[in-house]
Amino acid sequence: MSRVTKLALTFASLMTSVPAFAAESAGVESKAMPIFGIGPLPVTNSMVTSWVVALVLIVVIRLAIGKARLVPTRAQAVVENLVQGILDLTAPIVGPKVAKPTFPLLIALFTFILIQNWSGLFPGVGTIYMTDHKSGEWMELIRPGNADMNATLALAAVAFLGWFYFIMRYAGPAFVLKDIFGNKADKKETPAVIYYPLYIIFFAAGLIEVISIAFRPVSLSFRLFGNIFGGENLMHAMSGIEKWGLPAPFYFLELLIGFVQAFVFTLLVSVYIGLICNHGDEHHEEHGEAGH
Repeated sequence: MSRVTKLALTFASLMTSVPAFAAESAGVESKAMPIFGIGPLPVTNSMVTSWVVALVLIVVIRLAIGKARLVPTRAQAVVENLVQGILDLTAPIVGPKVAKPTFPLLIALFTFILIQNWSGLFPGVGTIYMTDHKSGEWMELIRPGNADMNATLALAAVAFLGWFYFIMRYAGPAFVLKDIFGNKADKKETPAVIYYPLYIIFFAAGLIEVISIAFRPVSLSFRLFGNIFGGENLMHAMSGIEKWGLPAPFYFLELLIGFVQAFVFTLLVSVYIGLICNHGDEHHEEHGEAGH
């Protein structure tokens, strides 16, 4: 491909946001490409999208709420319904004790992941290309944030750290260890010859549970990345037949998948917290009633 042809394609892409060569490519690159660097830190096209999405969310929500009114405006009503909906959904799962403390983390995860998932459908995202100054290869100028494994791993790490903080803060280390490794059998109703050997069995089951917990960030990040990366590749493949109107159903499919993946991610984090904190509430209530 000559330099004149590349310049023409670049100009056409910037003007129309439709890369003529996208249909001929193998799809989206498996990793995000650096656009520039801040010292030793490379800034990739996915990072730029993530920053823009975060900035837009902050600005839009601040403008929507503004000064809270007793009779809410339409924008304020939308934000309040979102807040109340997420709270009503997660409160029974995480438990009443930690429903409000965990709410900022859960609603931030849901809204950020949702808009990130949908960012691939925004004009210009994944359709404006530039050339890499070092290799001269074509690369996306803006790439969906969650189509980068680094982004989904970071989200999973934040969720995991939040989970660890809440279970230690509101359930306590002693209860967490007992919940994972402790003997779950009822000592009063279980014969001693069965009850005491169960300590070994439950301890072994606790070791398996620890391995399962360690893999939670992996499953969260891989599931989110796989669905968004696959969807982005699908949209690239369908972009070559847009003159027949065929990509339209896939846009609706991506809207649905983006919502489902944000919902599943948030719901799983809520379940992980509730498995210990919600059970801890029942534990404290039982001891409180016994004391009375």
